[in-house]
Amino acid sequence: MRDLAPQDRPREKLQRTGASSLGDNELVAVLIGHGTAHSGALAIANRLLVAARGVQGLTRMTPDELAQVPGVGGALAARIMAAVELGRRTLMEVPPRRPQFLSPRETAIFLLPQFGAHPVEQFGVVLLDARHRLIRAQLLFKGVRDASLVHPREVFREAILAGASAVVAFHNHPSGDPMPSEDDIRMTERLVRAGTVMGIDVVDHLILSDARYYSLKEAGRI
Repeated sequence: MRDLAPQDRPREKLQRTGASSLGDNELVAVLIGHGTAHSGALAIANRLLVAARGVQGLTRMTPDELAQVPGVGGALAARIMAAVELGRRTLMEVPPRRPQFLSPRETAIFLLPQFGAHPVEQFGVVLLDARHRLIRAQLLFKGVRDASLVHPREVFREAILAGASAVVAFHNHPSGDPMPSEDDIRMTERLVRAGTVMGIDVVDHLILSDARYYSLKEAGRI
């Protein structure tokens, strides 16, 4: 590939315009990495695709057949086999579905085992996409005694970094009583106002105890 202009070399082309802009031989050349004293990576890739009768044929070649292609050898044959297997697995394995929270109860069931029973108060946020599927639950503060000290900027910083469209605020009451305080209600109002400005929906604020919860949405306070 030393004979090619720098901008036309497969690796540089991939970095500049993306993998989808490369031909089959160029993608294989990137995988090969470098050629031999007698052949560049692109020439080896061309020979490999001829032997395989196209890129789909790589899935049917054995390691020995790959290694017999001039310029390939055992180590490179193993690398190609690994790449083919990775491609196969991306098609065969279904990624796990992210939970979708459509009600306060569903969100509480998710949160209670991890955040409900704690000896100190913790405050966090559930980050959701536009369809209210979980991105992640993020703990923001621990040992907070006054809910008024929780500032909306920390909540929405996490939401923006995660690309969240909606959030559910949550915190626990170590006393075991999930009823909201006046500070809890005022904090929720601040979060809702800030969310309106930011374009991020504050879906709910859940207060957790050992096995119970209070939803400000269910109570009509959001």
